[in-house]
Amino acid sequence: MRRRQFMALAAATLAAGAAGACMPLVDTRRNAAGAGLSQPMDVARFRALRRYASTYFGDIAYVERGTGPAALFLHAHPLNGFQWRGALDRLASHRRCIAPDFLGLGYTRVADGQSVAPAAQAAMLVALLDKLSIPAVDLIASDSGGAVAQLIAAHHPQRVRSILLTNCDEEQDSPPPTLKPLLALARAGKSTDVFPGWLSDKASARATFGGAVYADPAILTDEAIDYYFSPLIGSRAQRALVDATLVGFEPNPLAGIGPALKRCKAPTRIVWGADDKIFSPDSPERLDRSFGNSHGVRRLAGGKTFWPEEFPDILAEEARRLWEVPA
Repeated sequence: MRRRQFMALAAATLAAGAAGACMPLVDTRRNAAGAGLSQPMDVARFRALRRYASTYFGDIAYVERGTGPAALFLHAHPLNGFQWRGALDRLASHRRCIAPDFLGLGYTRVADGQSVAPAAQAAMLVALLDKLSIPAVDLIASDSGGAVAQLIAAHHPQRVRSILLTNCDEEQDSPPPTLKPLLALARAGKSTDVFPGWLSDKASARATFGGAVYADPAILTDEAIDYYFSPLIGSRAQRALVDATLVGFEPNPLAGIGPALKRCKAPTRIVWGADDKIFSPDSPERLDRSFGNSHGVRRLAGGKTFWPEEFPDILAEEARRLWEVPA
């Protein structure tokens, strides 16, 4: 395989960096994004809502909507808080919804010398909550964000009211073997090499990256591609940070986390896109068994790794049920 083909294949998998019995498969194709609501907010609106919180870790970019008890939305790699725009539309009437950008990703400005490994991401988020005077949150997390959510639940259980996990890392599948080529690129300082090509040829971005992690790659509009990938290649230092967010997943950041998750009593729910090609098909059941107060697994037929961006109605339904909030 030629180097260019290899890099395209590896980059197409840039998703890694997560009540009792399992529910039956649900066909996501009957749940179009935005069903029953106006279209999710666009980039201009989302950008206008962006704020920054100054912390020891850097200036943390985040978007906030709604009032009441806080919910914290943790995004996938290499995305940013824009992934949650549809969920924020639907849940802002129930929660103070906060969607930050991780260190090294999105629009967060990282302090010099700051680690961007998963443990540092978890510590940053706790500092963000302190900055915003938030004692505890409902966690909603996707992909590598799910690994960070588990670290928060394990080490700061008093800050967590509930946990809703979608396709993500878990102790026995972190990082997933499918991402080994991508991790090798990151160690070589090359994980962002495909981004300029995607920005100039957005159809290619949809066909490769989009096809790997979305059931319908059309979710990646031209403006979404720009918003996701443009900030990641603004400088050599920024590109190195993106590489470091991946390298931080070796060794396994979740090794040995099982006993702490079992002690966590926050109600937990796992909703899993059944067509995921990145994480192990056994991961959702292992997550279900890992938590001390799991409310089971729901599998979504047709959903891939990044299904929450495509099917925010399902995410909102599960969140409200977990929170026991009426629709």
